[in-house]
Amino acid sequence: MDLKQTIEKRASIRNFTDEKVPVEDLKELIRRAGLAPSVNNSQPWKFYAVTNKDILSKMAIKVSEKIKELPSNQSIASKNVKSQVEWFATFFENAPAVIAMVMEDYESVLEKGVNLSHDEINKLRNFPDMQSAGAAIQNILLSAVDLGYGACWLSAPMMAKESLEKILDIESPYHLIAFVAVGKASRELQSRSKKPVDEIFKLID
Repeated sequence: MDLKQTIEKRASIRNFTDEKVPVEDLKELIRRAGLAPSVNNSQPWKFYAVTNKDILSKMAIKVSEKIKELPSNQSIASKNVKSQVEWFATFFENAPAVIAMVMEDYESVLEKGVNLSHDEINKLRNFPDMQSAGAAIQNILLSAVDLGYGACWLSAPMMAKESLEKILDIESPYHLIAFVAVGKASRELQSRSKKPVDEIFKLID
């Protein structure tokens, strides 16, 4: 599949068949993720591929518990909203594989020459660490399509980040960034409509 087709075919897949994802394919997804650009070429990431159903279930339970703990407002929709968010945050439990991305803090060159903290510099540069993470995750999403799989990028489970890190035995200096659920799609989905290029493009000549 050429790049244009891959980009146009990509969709967020949340329902999967029971077919397993071979370890070789998971490693290839991660290999391609590692080719993404990163701030100062620091490559501050590692990737955990989780296929153990008991562990996936434990993680989903922790996410559900965290969502239930969130303070509700007084709106009529509050209960339904939390229930909806809970599903979108925990469907990974039924995926054949979940890739957990972890990163360590990078040391900016600026840190050696200015009296600013790492966090202050990171904010000034508009969080290049998170931009790096996004580039790697996009490589996974597009590569999943290329290899015949469906995938979905999840940030909502990070509400239970500390609990998830304990389950996955993630230790400092690494911390959890995001999940990507991967597997064979149970049904083919069309990509959702996107804004036309003339609406998002501006030439400054």
